[in-house]
Amino acid sequence: MAQSVWGYDSDNGPERWHENYPLAKGDKQSPIEINSKDVQHDSSLGPWHASYDPGAAKTILNNGRTCRVVFDDTFDRSVLRGGPLTGAYRLRQLHLHWGSSDDHGSEHVIDGVKYAAELHMVHWNPKHGNFAGALKQPDGVAVVGVFLKAGKTPKPEMKRILEEIDNIKTKGKEAPFQHFDPSILFPKSRDYWTYHGSFTTPPCEECITWILLREPIEVSSDQMAKLRSLSKNGENEPVNPLVDNWRPPQPVKGRIVRASFK
Repeated sequence: MAQSVWGYDSDNGPERWHENYPLAKGDKQSPIEINSKDVQHDSSLGPWHASYDPGAAKTILNNGRTCRVVFDDTFDRSVLRGGPLTGAYRLRQLHLHWGSSDDHGSEHVIDGVKYAAELHMVHWNPKHGNFAGALKQPDGVAVVGVFLKAGKTPKPEMKRILEEIDNIKTKGKEAPFQHFDPSILFPKSRDYWTYHGSFTTPPCEECITWILLREPIEVSSDQMAKLRSLSKNGENEPVNPLVDNWRPPQPVKGRIVRASFK
């Protein structure tokens, strides 16, 4: 498996990532399955707060592995604080993982339940100088994970992202994506689970404080279908639907998952 070609197919997928990225077999890998019976309620976990500047949104792109929205992180303009975190973490990008049908697609699994998709908002700790520096530190990155549940009701807040999909149909396409406040994608409830883990894509660095929101947001099946209309191939190649870009749950290996709620 060549370094640049990791993906989600049988020849380059999650089962083989460790061949080039040995960290993928580490002790603090993500995602995991969360079992309510093993979770510890921690009354010291306070609420988390996101203050996002809509002007920080820059572009939306299809990199052949996901749909990503990129934000300006050159200063503390869009930050996450509170919860299990110390200090403010800067929003850098958000991206999604989804399935080939509505009954799977999320990376984290809750009591055996898989959702249709999972949204990741990636933040880094500026005390480490830059993003590359943060990747090397256990408290370097904080990711807010939001589950997307497929139902009857479209989520109007997803519309901005989905209406750009036609402009980034194929791998390598990027389009301007200005004035967007991603906090509109949060559910009403602020309840969360938290644990220490990793990026769910190579090199799978173990630098992440996960904040997984308990309440999913609901999107429609049509909205999910729109995501699946992206192609993982370039524009002069045959259309190859970008689906099932999720990593299965990894061994928990003694880690404790804490909950902000009882």
